[in-house]
Amino acid sequence: MKLMAVLFADIAGSTKLYDTLGDKQAKKMVDECIAAMRSIVEQYGGRVIKTIGDEVMCVLPDADSACLAATDMQLKIMALPAVSNVKRAIRAGFHAGPVIEDNNDVFGDTVNLAARMAGLAKATQIITTRATVEQLSPLLRSSTRRIAALSVKGKGDDVEVCEVIWQAGEELTMATPSILTPPRLVRLHLQYGASELVLEQANAGMVLGRDASCQIVVADRMASRQHARIERRRDKFFLIDQSTNGTFVAFADEAEITLRREEVMLRGQGRIAFGRSVSESSEETVAFLISG
Repeated sequence: MKLMAVLFADIAGSTKLYDTLGDKQAKKMVDECIAAMRSIVEQYGGRVIKTIGDEVMCVLPDADSACLAATDMQLKIMALPAVSNVKRAIRAGFHAGPVIEDNNDVFGDTVNLAARMAGLAKATQIITTRATVEQLSPLLRSSTRRIAALSVKGKGDDVEVCEVIWQAGEELTMATPSILTPPRLVRLHLQYGASELVLEQANAGMVLGRDASCQIVVADRMASRQHARIERRRDKFFLIDQSTNGTFVAFADEAEITLRREEVMLRGQGRIAFGRSVSESSEETVAFLISG
């Protein structure tokens, strides 16, 4: 594992560029942006891992380098001339932490979080995590603001999200008290046969399936080895199907639904079946109840 910062940046509204200017001119404008961003990354001792269409994924030595590179990218792209009255803008997100390097690529939770920060950003925005802000030098840290604690897919605990303020004289919009309100305490009670589990803040996720490593081991042969998982996101619980035969959910007094590589928010109470309908699964179902 190696500590570094991962930065994603892409051109906001690139589809509009192609619709407005045509493929040839739009691609030229996109390529110009990519080249500018690549050059900036190299100036800060980083390297571009890959480009995917109008997006660059790169690594830099530390949080400061990523912050400065992202800021320079915004300034550079903003300064590019408009073509046929069309201006270009980018959005960027980064996160600093441990990564796994393999075959000139990087992997791990740091990469996933950086990509999600970029996904939260709007045109001309730079988004990062509170954990990364805490790694910044004091001067750069003073140019950030907290947005909110947001639920991020794949993370049990909320992620503190911050914005890097790079435009001089920008009017700040601060987080409202309603956004900052901590999530309410809820529990998910699960019962399978004689076994009962409770999911709360201390244990934010679990896997259900036939494999012995699962928190709930299902005996039904229709179930996949790691059939489905449950994630807590803020004060809600989500059931995510990852099976071959699908996951069936029957909420109390509602029609049964089928998940096939999909997810649903659990509410109230009901039953979950694996690979076949709840009505056909007899005792091989998991009963759930949300309290709090």
